[in-house]
Amino acid sequence: VIGQPAKSKRPKEPGENKIKPVNKKVKPKTPKTKERESVDSSLKSQSILTQVMDKGHFQKLAATLSLAAGQSIELRCKGSNITWNYPSYLDTFKDSRLSINQLDRYSQLILANSTAADTGEYSCWLQMCNGNKCRKDETKTGSTYIFFTDKEELFVPTPSYFEIVYLNPDKPAVIPCRVTTPSAKVTLHREFPVEEIETDGTDIIYDAKKGFVFQHPTSDHKGIVYCKAESHGAPQISIKYHLLYVEVPKGPPSTSIAVSSSRAGVSDRVHVVCTVLGEPDVDVSFRWQYPGQESGKPVIIQNFWRLINRGIGHTTRISKSVLLVEDFEDLDVGNYVCIAQNLQGETTVATKVEL
Repeated sequence: VIGQPAKSKRPKEPGENKIKPVNKKVKPKTPKTKERESVDSSLKSQSILTQVMDKGHFQKLAATLSLAAGQSIELRCKGSNITWNYPSYLDTFKDSRLSINQLDRYSQLILANSTAADTGEYSCWLQMCNGNKCRKDETKTGSTYIFFTDKEELFVPTPSYFEIVYLNPDKPAVIPCRVTTPSAKVTLHREFPVEEIETDGTDIIYDAKKGFVFQHPTSDHKGIVYCKAESHGAPQISIKYHLLYVEVPKGPPSTSIAVSSSRAGVSDRVHVVCTVLGEPDVDVSFRWQYPGQESGKPVIIQNFWRLINRGIGHTTRISKSVLLVEDFEDLDVGNYVCIAQNLQGETTVATKVEL
């Protein structure tokens, strides 16, 4: 039985039982009591997660677990202040099939009437709190990846029929066609020209928990692809993935500012445009400072973005913020300042408008 407690009887002959507790070494000269203590402490430091079985029995969980879709599952995590992680869509759709209860000595996660879409990682950890500050106790954690197998749904269902995957040259890219059956044979295919993309196990690998991983993406990989899975039946096709190659500098936003006219007349309409070129999947936020702000002069601000193809297969996101002054007057004269911010930092640019 996978994950059975360390105190179970050892096999009579070394190598007879292939599944052994982690770090356990057979040393005939070491007293049995010490060996058990070291194994017990090793297990305790690795996992506080168990599955509740029939008749109140518990089982420590291995790295992966396969269950038939439709089954319900109960997991328990030891500790008085437990945090859980599970497939995010269960939160997105506020799924009532999932319930979590914190009791005195453990936390309980119950997932009823499981579906193929529930396939994913389930983990928990103990939170150590001092006042309002909490941190994760790295020695008290547990994790398992659960496959909810369904022969009608070999691929884990997604809410969309088409997905964009960005290929950055400096980090791996994942085509997330995960399967519900770990033994399924999965291949990757290009839509045009029609061909199967070879998975060499080095530059392109397949991981049932992630999908296809491009270790070193290049512009040659761009295009529309899909996955095909086979497992004791007719092949099934995944959704389509549009692979876009991007190559833009990382860091604070690359920002520019322009004004419709640096010298405006009374009652003119003046546009000030703040533009950022950046990575397609990196959000940019804008803030403005302008002369009429303190006096409460109303202005109109509109933000929008789109993807542009800059040639040679490179895709960039262009984000813009437009500030409009409809009736220009004396108090609108001065500096218009745009602050663009992303996760890497912020950039400030300014332009002056005179009367």
